[in-house]
Amino acid sequence: MHALLIASLVAAVFIIERLVTLFRARTNVGKLMRNVLAAVRSEGVDGAMRVCERTKGPIAAVLHAGLLRADRGPDAVKEAIETAGSIETSFLERGLVAIATVAQVSPLLGFLGTVSGMISAFASIAQAEQVNAKVVASGIEEALITTATGLIIAIPASIGHSFFVSRIDRFILEMEEASN
Repeated sequence: MHALLIASLVAAVFIIERLVTLFRARTNVGKLMRNVLAAVRSEGVDGAMRVCERTKGPIAAVLHAGLLRADRGPDAVKEAIETAGSIETSFLERGLVAIATVAQVSPLLGFLGTVSGMISAFASIAQAEQVNAKVVASGIEEALITTATGLIIAIPASIGHSFFVSRIDRFILEMEEASN
């Protein structure tokens, strides 16, 4: 149960951190692109860079990286956008491995508790002269509690992981569309 407690704390910390990070990373892409294009038309590349600097989020960071290399030609812009996109994607995906690991390991830890409980129950049966329900009940209870706990931890962790992967995929798509 201690391992399951640690797993639940790890999942909770990373899920909360990812929720906050992805909430802060949200950007109205259409509005950002309209502002960037208007700034390019009226103030040039420097104006567009200022718009990106004032806007938080990975999409603005990717556009800013490309605009910084605008004077070096299309190949330099493309390379800067790809590099910035990779960095921003890595930032968005940070912590997902921990959440996925908790989602995968928690049921296994629960099943380990099941095995331990069943071993305890069978050991009690072996030592008892007469077998009754009270002899095996505590071992079976241990088995069921750890299994349930493992699943209770794994289910929200798995849902959180899937949610974050879908949100990050959307960010990546928006970054690609904006950079094009």
